[in-house]
Amino acid sequence: MKTLSIDVRRAEPHDSRAISEVHRLAWQHTYAGIIPHRALRQMIERRGENWWRKATRGPATLLVLDVAGTVAGYATLGLNRARALPQEGEIYELYLRPEYQGIGLGHMLFGEARRLLKSLGCNGLVVWCLEENETGAQFYRSHGGIDYCEGMETFDQKQLKKIGFIWG
Repeated sequence: MKTLSIDVRRAEPHDSRAISEVHRLAWQHTYAGIIPHRALRQMIERRGENWWRKATRGPATLLVLDVAGTVAGYATLGLNRARALPQEGEIYELYLRPEYQGIGLGHMLFGEARRLLKSLGCNGLVVWCLEENETGAQFYRSHGGIDYCEGMETFDQKQLKKIGFIWG
């Protein structure tokens, strides 16, 4: 019988290529048909290996979901950027490679990100999700997120509504 190791840990600079690949695959899978093609391609291209290497040393915390030595997902988190909201913590991004979605690993990564924010003294949490990302919105609702506020994001002159989900 083989044992499969699954771990959520802080990202290291040597993870940057794998995180870049997760980012590319997850964003193409999630946002194709939602974010205009050119804007999506540019956003993915901006976040290559060097960008992620710098992110491992940046002000936001970067976690990776490691499945038997493969970076299957990542989450970025830190202080809430929306000053009008009382929640102190924010998960900026949470993405998995498409082939790792739907089997509970997102739940694990989300839980670890929440625990880390709480351990850092953050009371409450906010996560922003594009309204048209129905899979993401359903994920946050199923984890107790309250659809609390809305905002807008513009991609190549296309305005998209985003939902702010909060947790106590």
